[in-house]
Amino acid sequence: MKERTRGFESIKGYTAVLPTRKTKGSAGYDISVPQRTVLPAGKLTVVGTGLKAYMLDDEYLAVHIRSSMAIKRDVIMVNATGIIDSDYYENVDNDGHIQLPLLNLDTKDIILEKGERVAQGIFMKYLLTDDDNSTDTRNGGIGSTGK
Repeated sequence: MKERTRGFESIKGYTAVLPTRKTKGSAGYDISVPQRTVLPAGKLTVVGTGLKAYMLDDEYLAVHIRSSMAIKRDVIMVNATGIIDSDYYENVDNDGHIQLPLLNLDTKDIILEKGERVAQGIFMKYLLTDDDNSTDTRNGGIGSTGK
């Protein structure tokens, strides 16, 4: 049996469409909305994906808006790039649920249809400084590391 190193799963109690790369040269795994979603004009909407991601300890998942969403639909992610840390997976607050903070820049509501690809996730390695000595562990979901 192959050892698991990185990938996507549905959060507990949910069956999500797992992200895939569309071509062998694609860096990103396309993330879609699990249900029809309305993005009100000029408003921020946090959209759940039903997904969580597992990876090695020295990796993170960078989540970006798909360029077609930004260019053709006037939708951006308010944090520009979402950073999903390796220890966010299966956290006690929300099981590692990946959520997208989407802002509709248009003057009319935008409807995202079930299965529409809105973001892409790229697994990345990161480096530590010589004097890094972090020993704390995550105790929750979004915003929990600052508590």
